[in-house]
Amino acid sequence: MENELVSDGVLAQDISQASTFWRLREGISEALMKAGAVYKYDLSIPVENLYNLVEEMRSRLGDAANVIGYGHLGDSNLHLNVSVPQYDDKILSQIEPFVYEWTSKHRGSISAEHGVGLMKANEIFYSQSRETVQMMTSIKNLMDPNHILNPYKVLPHSITS
Repeated sequence: MENELVSDGVLAQDISQASTFWRLREGISEALMKAGAVYKYDLSIPVENLYNLVEEMRSRLGDAANVIGYGHLGDSNLHLNVSVPQYDDKILSQIEPFVYEWTSKHRGSISAEHGVGLMKANEIFYSQSRETVQMMTSIKNLMDPNHILNPYKVLPHSITS
């Protein structure tokens, strides 16, 4: 097939197969954590570039890490996991800010389906303008004035204060 975007993937044919796929998918993170430390990223990247980041990270990190990528095409979501024997600032400096810059360059978002957590709150500016984040904060404050919805997911404190 010419101009094929997907070279490897599966589509569940029934509910039993869908359940099996979910068990496999959920088991990936668990298995990686048993192997050591895992740096996790939940990114939204246009489908035509979805797996390219995984390949680039593998080249960038070489044998120092096991780079795993999986996701869902329907919403261009990539779960990027970088597994290493133990947390290492040298490895982290090879991952960040590269992963954020790469995602921004390819018109993606550093936060996909789950929102931005506390550790990555200020990284939102790689994929959203200050004005956009201010608008998001205004909407969040309007809809959730007591800040009780989606706990532990935040907008940068410098914007929300």
